[in-house]
Amino acid sequence: MASPRLFVFGLGFTARVFADRLKAEGWRIAATCRGEDKRAALEAQGIEAFLFDRGRPLEDARAALAGTTHLLVSVPPDERGDPVLDQHAMDLADLRTLDWAGYLSTTGVYGDTKGEWVGEAAWLRPTGERQKRRVEAERGWLNLYRQYGVPLHVFRLAGIYGPGRSALDNVRDGTARRVDKPGQVFSRIHVEDIAATLRASMDKPTLGAVYNVADDLPSPSHEVVSYACGLLGVEPPPLLPFAEAGLSPMAASFYADCRRVKNDRIKRQLGVELAYPDYRAGLDAQFAAESAAGNGR
Repeated sequence: MASPRLFVFGLGFTARVFADRLKAEGWRIAATCRGEDKRAALEAQGIEAFLFDRGRPLEDARAALAGTTHLLVSVPPDERGDPVLDQHAMDLADLRTLDWAGYLSTTGVYGDTKGEWVGEAAWLRPTGERQKRRVEAERGWLNLYRQYGVPLHVFRLAGIYGPGRSALDNVRDGTARRVDKPGQVFSRIHVEDIAATLRASMDKPTLGAVYNVADDLPSPSHEVVSYACGLLGVEPPPLLPFAEAGLSPMAASFYADCRRVKNDRIKRQLGVELAYPDYRAGLDAQFAAESAAGNGR
């Protein structure tokens, strides 16, 4: 019997961590990328690679997807919609070998709850254009399940962090800032806990399910930076009032919403036990691993 095959649309930070976990279990991995250099690099790492982008669909979708048992989509929608749905919805609907599919969305679809806790059944009230596109993309993917039986699951991810993309890395490279907007908190999730949640869903599929993926401790961003500075033994950057921080429109947009994201469902339905239930645990583990490897930088 052939080993299971994961096909990933968009092998970014999160998807790569998950794909590497399955590859270590003996899975076959296939993924899309946008350039020939990247394709050659992935092929050299034992990953089947296919070119894909808006305006460049899979050259032979049937051949590329053949034998796929599990599908992960991490390509974000653009101003024209979801490029995977727009170009390959029917190819996926016809994929009879598919046992599980996951779409990586964002908790941004909930909009601003003024700091209140929000669960998966809440109304979706996105505040920005990027979040509105996510809502439409979710609807499109769930319609593919309802109309054609594609075994879809939606994962609404909080702010993602992990080695190479954390407050420790930001402090080291000089980009960390401590912005204070009273009452503002952000929910986060360690990339390894995302991978564990996806794996748990594969073992306990519930078609059409939607899951929040967040840790237990929504927190102000300036507290996270301060904690990272403490681990590194450096003085934290000054605390800047939000109105005086001079943030770019993109950076400022992250402060437009304030919500605390409930994670009960992944624990109750999937049996997920977070390895990093708060940012301290995640940063502690990263710092310890880097110190043990001599990478304190």
